[in-house]
Amino acid sequence: MTARKILVPLTAMLVFLLLWEALVWVMGWPNFKMASPSDLWPAYQKYWELFLIMGWQTLWRTVLGLLLAVVFGIGLGMVMGFSRTMRDALYPLLVGFNAVPKATVVPIVALMFVGWHDFNTVLIAFMISFFPIAVSVSIGLSTLEPEYRDILRSLGASQSTIFWKIALPKTLPEFFGALKVSVTLAFIGTNLMEIVSPHGRGLGALFDSGKTNSDYPLMFAVLIALAFLGIVLYYIVVALEKTFAGWADRGVGA
Repeated sequence: MTARKILVPLTAMLVFLLLWEALVWVMGWPNFKMASPSDLWPAYQKYWELFLIMGWQTLWRTVLGLLLAVVFGIGLGMVMGFSRTMRDALYPLLVGFNAVPKATVVPIVALMFVGWHDFNTVLIAFMISFFPIAVSVSIGLSTLEPEYRDILRSLGASQSTIFWKIALPKTLPEFFGALKVSVTLAFIGTNLMEIVSPHGRGLGALFDSGKTNSDYPLMFAVLIALAFLGIVLYYIVVALEKTFAGWADRGVGA
């Protein structure tokens, strides 16, 4: 089973790259119009130091923004999950905030905190990724069966005991599902700021440099590097999910 879980996605990625290469070859596109996978390796060889430096800067800002989103999202979700009044009050605000395209917020934040590149990059990663976490935790807690609470209360359980024994385990599957979504959203926020900010650093700034110089192989190499980092973080979340909420996996047929 483990070998299958590794081979299937690797095969899918290989097929994708082969189809991409074939498309560029059939269409006869030059690399200044559409880079092919075979154009990417020279770009990695030429700029490998920049990829390591910029990739690390993108990664740590994304992870920090995601961690802040987890802490804030769980706290906000608990408030809305345990209080119908707070849920009714906060949901419209959250939905409205999430409906605003973050690409329009990025320039505002960049201008508000000029020179604070690390701060505004982490801030955007946080802003764009906390919403799914807060909503999933809120839904998980608000849909907790009242029978469980009544039984535990009749046995003398405190509110904290009910949370740790019943509410928290029930919420974990929804939480990890939202966290998988938030991982990709955090990367989007980080790279939007890296591209827009005049003092941008990271893979987004490297992409912008490739765009300025019409270096399409570099631009596509950055996109593949971002995809790789996103996949790595995604599977880290999957591993955490199996550790803490593996009991919720019912399994499906092949």
